[in-house]
Amino acid sequence: MDPKSQRVKLNDGHFTPVLGFGTYAPEEVPKSEALEATKFAIEVGFRHVDSAHLYQNEEQVGQAIRSKIADGTVRREDIFYTSKLWCNSLQPELVRPALEKSLQNLQLDYVDLYIIHSPVSLKPGNKFVPKDESGKLIFDSVDLCQTWEALEKCKDAGLTKSIGVSNFNHKQLEKILNKPGLKYKPVCNQPARLLCPWHSPDKNTGVDCHALLQGIFLTQGSNLHLSHWQGGSLQLAPPGKPPHLFLQDRVECHPYLNQSKLLEFCKSHDIVLVAYAALGAQLLSEWVNSNNPVLLEDTVLCAIAKKHKQTPALVALRYQIQRGVVVLAKSFNKKRIKENMQVFDFELTPEDMKAIDGLNRNIRYYDFQQGIGHPEYPFSEEY
Repeated sequence: MDPKSQRVKLNDGHFTPVLGFGTYAPEEVPKSEALEATKFAIEVGFRHVDSAHLYQNEEQVGQAIRSKIADGTVRREDIFYTSKLWCNSLQPELVRPALEKSLQNLQLDYVDLYIIHSPVSLKPGNKFVPKDESGKLIFDSVDLCQTWEALEKCKDAGLTKSIGVSNFNHKQLEKILNKPGLKYKPVCNQPARLLCPWHSPDKNTGVDCHALLQGIFLTQGSNLHLSHWQGGSLQLAPPGKPPHLFLQDRVECHPYLNQSKLLEFCKSHDIVLVAYAALGAQLLSEWVNSNNPVLLEDTVLCAIAKKHKQTPALVALRYQIQRGVVVLAKSFNKKRIKENMQVFDFELTPEDMKAIDGLNRNIRYYDFQQGIGHPEYPFSEEY
């Protein structure tokens, strides 16, 4: 298959490629690597690029996109670019300025998708992770419906083609869906990247936990794949049904946590489920339960990989794509960037899919304990 042709049509008429390139890297990785890796990813066929204001690399990612447009590799309309609204900008009056800041850094006229990074709002200000004297996060109180209305205005202004959310549970999704005067459904519930109130690009707050929490744990040869877009994302509006925007829901989702209930909920509401941590987690993080098994060492997954002459990672990614998931593949290693394209080179059998379905153990690698206590902490619900 030609990966460039693998796209999902959204109910607002836009298309998103099912395979995306994730651009997050820990603070110690030079920003120039995001530039070079993004350029190379576009050269080998990636057309979906995912970043965020939080990652502090949008200047470099934007430069990469613009350079590939300038040399004729792609047109702007060929690229599906996602950015994210960070937790310290959820007050309605801060939403458009935050998006305009991202556009300024990118030097682009619009983004294709703009999503709320997490429902957990933090104190507005210059610090990504505001903390009190005892080291606890300083929460903020925000009506997420008002935040959503501000996103709708950004869409109307042409600053973003589509809008969505990340790390929302089903009750938080219902809050948006049932909002009086709802103009647009979210097109996704992504983690833009995952809920991460502990990410600390601010040197005053210590370790960069976002890298750990995401399971990126980037070394120069490491490989991370984040999947997103499940089930409902592949369903077009039925005949006679007015077109509307999908809501994407981005959540931790992998064979050990297959999110079947949330997936069914999303399907029933034409919501796209975006899965992150599709490979589970490398157990290097203080935020990850070290007692959990390593997904990519699972004997069933490894046996299926051996049968197809693929890696367990590619099998885990292919599993999500066949469920209707759009996958973000993360690596700054050129060999692995190319290797990630092989997800289209094979197909899992119904028996393979059933066997992987059977691996579900409701294991959550990232439970984000420091967010507990916030009224919008999303993981108190079953799904």
